[in-house]
Amino acid sequence: MNRIKAFFRNKWVGFTCAALLYTLWFVVWTGNLWMLLGLPILYDAYISKWFYRRFWHRNAELCRRSALYRACYEWINAIVFATVVASLVHIFFFQMYVIPTSSMEKSLLVGDYLYVSKVAYGPQMPNTPLSFPFVHNTMPFSKDRKSFSEAIRWPYHRLKGLRRIERGDVVVFNFPAGDTVLLENQAATYYDVLRSYEQTFGREAGRRKLFDEYTVVSRPVDKRENYIKRCVAVAGDTLQVIDGRVHVNGAPQEPIEGVQHTYVAQTTSPLSKQALARLGITEFSGNGSVYYLFLTGEAARKLAELQNVVSLRRYVYAPNSDVFPHWSESRWSQDNYGPVWVPKRGATIELTKENLPLYRRIIEVYEGHRLEAGDEGIRIDGEPASTYTFAMDYYWMMGDNRHNSADSRFWGFVPEDHVVGKASFIWLSLDKEAGSFPSNIRWSRLFRKVR
Repeated sequence: MNRIKAFFRNKWVGFTCAALLYTLWFVVWTGNLWMLLGLPILYDAYISKWFYRRFWHRNAELCRRSALYRACYEWINAIVFATVVASLVHIFFFQMYVIPTSSMEKSLLVGDYLYVSKVAYGPQMPNTPLSFPFVHNTMPFSKDRKSFSEAIRWPYHRLKGLRRIERGDVVVFNFPAGDTVLLENQAATYYDVLRSYEQTFGREAGRRKLFDEYTVVSRPVDKRENYIKRCVAVAGDTLQVIDGRVHVNGAPQEPIEGVQHTYVAQTTSPLSKQALARLGITEFSGNGSVYYLFLTGEAARKLAELQNVVSLRRYVYAPNSDVFPHWSESRWSQDNYGPVWVPKRGATIELTKENLPLYRRIIEVYEGHRLEAGDEGIRIDGEPASTYTFAMDYYWMMGDNRHNSADSRFWGFVPEDHVVGKASFIWLSLDKEAGSFPSNIRWSRLFRKVR
């Protein structure tokens, strides 16, 4: 045992282990050869001790002389070490995410705390590496102060992961339409508000009025709000929604237990909250004889069996202009949508005036080209273009609460560079309607795998 301890105390053994771990993690995995410059620093820390002899020995002397200095140094050292380790874990391995809305009910509930694996699809290197630790896009106790600096901007780079995104995965991603934000009304999507202003006041006047009334800011990809949805179609798929049922490549989507739709119930007497709670129904509205309820198929079956329920039918949206790509005339709806082809990296399509609204944002915003379309045709970066080849994979995301979810049906495709990670399991679940901690813990949901 003493020999083993002596072996691992050897400075050359320590340096070899540290150098091997550093090389595999920061050089091989990231693919960045510049990180090899860190090896001389490790060599000095374990072997040569040049930096210690030249500078750091003074710190050691001050620690010996002053108990106050030593205490302050130990606290600062511990905080810096914890911050660095936590930041590395957050960037490369996992992050925590809490469900803020009911868009994924009943699969995921408001108050579910999730472990989100970044290793599953490969961690994405940050676009803005200079940022305040442990916060997302605004400073603590502030609504408008940025928590990051754009002095350094890194291009999109994703490390190798365990696998690719598959249909049915529950995915956390940066909100694609969150590149522009109204600071005074961040719950609303900038493009929806802008569209409303332009329809009301005209294109130029509406834009001016919006900018007069709100503070409009832009955010880089990694600082946009995090969303969580289910991937229903991957790159290269053709998706269509028929009467609320998702079809991919012509085949119906495999049933998902937690999917909800809006149902309209007619009753002979009011439905009590207690009766609805026993059926697990938490989202509804009504006037005593007609109710609108968000229900799973199982909950709908049980509700229809109640004696005071005369009829129960699933609500189906009529064609409207709220859905992507927001044609001026109503073509599709939340329940009857598509077909639409999901772009795949390297695939080339023919550009037409008919399909350009579907792919215009990809070309201009996500892949950074200048696009012009007029009577004389389509031009990309000043050159005539009849085709376009996609540089990234894209995905189609939808919430399981189909009639209460802002998803790809409203703002389009999710680019691969917006993907954060895979929701793996629930490590804590709190019901805000059930009192204070710990009585509000949903014990049955703890450490449940996300399906």
